[in-house]
Amino acid sequence: MRLKPMAKLYATVNSAEGAITLTRSSPSSPWTPAGENAVDLVRTGASSFSLVRNGRSHRVLVLKEDKENGTIRLRIGAHTYTVQVQDDRSRLMEALGLDKAALKVKEIKAPMPGMVLNILVKPGDAVKKNDPILILEAMKMENLIKAPGDALVTTIHAEKGRPVEKGQLLVSFG
Repeated sequence: MRLKPMAKLYATVNSAEGAITLTRSSPSSPWTPAGENAVDLVRTGASSFSLVRNGRSHRVLVLKEDKENGTIRLRIGAHTYTVQVQDDRSRLMEALGLDKAALKVKEIKAPMPGMVLNILVKPGDAVKKNDPILILEAMKMENLIKAPGDALVTTIHAEKGRPVEKGQLLVSFG
């Protein structure tokens, strides 16, 4: 019989050097720092928990969870922490530099036919992931088109007040 390896996560608290390795023995057990006794974690509300670790009780409040970026903002007692969580795969991707390579954005195309109501960037602007790029009206609704990754705007192909077809090039990045 082959034993299944223990699940692992890596948590970096407040951008500190070095990550804390978290393990759990089953999908239903809480994550525990490697080498420590299991913690007692009980949900007490929609975003609040009671945590007993090393014989001490703590009230934990989840302030914000950003699954896309793997971050969680927590309040434990009077202190607030930002925790970056990674699994083995995302750590490997980062170590190989593939996490940034995948974000190299070259262009945005119209997701649907519509009218360009407003262009919110200009050539030379640096944009970050999810920054607003332009507003496209389609089917009587305004759709905010966002940057799919960090990039530098090189060319605006769309014109304010002009219709566009699905798949038409709107913005190029360099």
